[in-house]
Amino acid sequence: MILPALQYIFRPIFGEFEREEFKKFLRMGLIFAFIIGAYWTLRAMKNGIFGDLVNAKVHIPWAKTASLFLLFPLIIIYTTLLERNSREKMFYILSACYGTLTFLFGIFMYFAQAHPEIIAGRTGFEFYATAVLAYAWYVFVESFGSLVVALFWAFASDITTAESAKKGFYFVTAIGQLGGIIMPFCFSKIPYLFHFESHASGSILFFVAFAVFSIGLLVKYFLRVTPAHLLASFHGKNEAKEEKEQEPGFFEGLKLLVSHNYLLCIFASITIYEIIVTIFDYNFQVLVAETYTGVAKNDYLNLYASSVNFVALACLLLGVSNITRYLGVGVALAMMPIIVGGALFGFLSIGDLNFLFGLMVGSKAINYALNGPAMKQLYIPTTHDVRYKSQAWIETFGSRGAKEAGSLMNLLLPIVGRARYFAITGYAGFAMLVGWFFAALYLGKTYQKAVDEKRVVC
Repeated sequence: MILPALQYIFRPIFGEFEREEFKKFLRMGLIFAFIIGAYWTLRAMKNGIFGDLVNAKVHIPWAKTASLFLLFPLIIIYTTLLERNSREKMFYILSACYGTLTFLFGIFMYFAQAHPEIIAGRTGFEFYATAVLAYAWYVFVESFGSLVVALFWAFASDITTAESAKKGFYFVTAIGQLGGIIMPFCFSKIPYLFHFESHASGSILFFVAFAVFSIGLLVKYFLRVTPAHLLASFHGKNEAKEEKEQEPGFFEGLKLLVSHNYLLCIFASITIYEIIVTIFDYNFQVLVAETYTGVAKNDYLNLYASSVNFVALACLLLGVSNITRYLGVGVALAMMPIIVGGALFGFLSIGDLNFLFGLMVGSKAINYALNGPAMKQLYIPTTHDVRYKSQAWIETFGSRGAKEAGSLMNLLLPIVGRARYFAITGYAGFAMLVGWFFAALYLGKTYQKAVDEKRVVC
C-alpha cells in the first residue's frame, strides 16, 4: 500500500513511474542519500579537523592547491581500477577504501581529542607528520566528493534510458538531498547522545565510516533485486565504432575530453558555474567573518549549509523536474546561465550580507535541483569510457580547477581595490556566461539529436 501511495503523491512532481521502475529509483536514491549524507558530514568537518591539526588560516589556501594536484594521481589510479574491474566492483572497492580511511581518521581524532597534548606540544618530526596528516585529510574529503559521486552518476547513466532519466534522476537527487539534510544532523548529535563531547570528531567519523561501508552493500542489494530489463543502458547504432576507436590507458578519459566538443562544453558549463560561485562565496565568507565570530559564525554557516539543502529539496518537491520533462534538457541547461547572470547582477549591485546569503543559497540550490540532474543526463548517449573515465576527469578538474581559478580572481581584491575588482569580475563573469549559454544550447541540441537518432555522441 505504501508504494502505490508514494507513486501517486510523486506523480505530478516527477512523472509517471511503472511499479518496478519506481522501486529502482527509490533504491538508487537510498544509495545516493548515503553518499551525499556521508559527504556533507565530512565536508562540514573538513576545515574544523584541518584547523585542529595545523594553522587553518595559513594552510587552507595551500591545501586547496595541493588537493587539485594530488587528485591527478588519484584519477589515474581510479582509471586503472576501472579498466580492471566491473562497475559494481568499483563501488565495493571505493566504499571499502574510503570507509577504512574514514575509520582510521576517526581513531586518530578520537585519541587526539581525548589527549590534546598529542598535538599541542608538536615539534620537529611530529609537527611535519601532523601536517602531512592534515593535508591527507583535506585531499581525502575532496576526493570523496569527486570520485564517489562521479562513479554513482556514471553508474546511473549506464543503467537508465533517456526517457526514464528525465523523471528518475530528479527523484534520485531529491532523496539524496534528504540524506544530505538528515544524516549530518543526526551524526552531529551522536557525541552528545553517547557523552563523547571531549572527542566529538572521532566518534562522528566512526559512524560516517559505517555509512560509507554501507554504500557497497546497498549497491550489491540493488543489483540483486532490480529486474535486468531496468539495468539496460543506452546503446547507439554507432557505439561499436566509437568504442573501437577508444584505446585503454590512464589518460583515455582526458584524451576523449579534449577531443570532443560535446565533452568540452560539459566541462565549460561546470567550470564557469564554479568560477562565478567561488567569487560569490569568497565575498560571502568575508562578510560573515566581519559580522560574526566564534560559535555565532559556526551557527550562521551551518544555517547556510542546511538552507542550501532545504531549498534544493523544496525546488525538487515543487516540480522543477517538469522543466526537463516538458521543455527538454536543453531548456533546463540554458536556464542556468540566465539565472546565474541575474545573481551576478545582484552581486555587483547589492553588498548586504543577508542578500548574499540568499544569493548563495539560491545559486547552490538551483544548481543541485535543476542543473545537476540535467547535466548527468548528457552522459546517457555516450560510450562506457566517456561515462566512467571522462566524467571523472570533468567532475574532478572542472569543479576543483574552477574553484582554484575563482580563488585566483579573488586575490585581485586587495591588489586592485574593491571598485576595480567588481569591474573585472563583472566583465569577466558576463563574458563567461554568454559562452556558457551557447554551450548549453549546443549540448541540449546535440543530446536530443543523439537520443532521437539512437546514436552515441562520443
